[in-house]
Amino acid sequence: MKSDPKKLVEKNQNLIHSELMKVISHVQREQGEWILHSLMVEDCDVPFKFKRKGNYKSLKGARVNMTYYSEQEVVAGITFEVMKVVRIRRG
Repeated sequence: MKSDPKKLVEKNQNLIHSELMKVISHVQREQGEWILHSLMVEDCDVPFKFKRKGNYKSLKGARVNMTYYSEQEVVAGITFEVMKVVRIRRG
């Protein structure tokens, strides 16, 4: 069953859906039994993060459709804005 981004956004007003965003950087690293994925997209200074059980083929240079929300992350006492991805698909 595929998730519909319109239905996700209707259920949760904090979610944002963007289409055809160009990925300029994709880093994957282990975090326990999960793989943490960090994306940077064109014209945006905030990282997009999500966890999956396995590695993905690199998304660098690809266009993606993402559903996400803004969140604050504290690293070494400094607060950073990050985007938590709840749905990602190649565009």
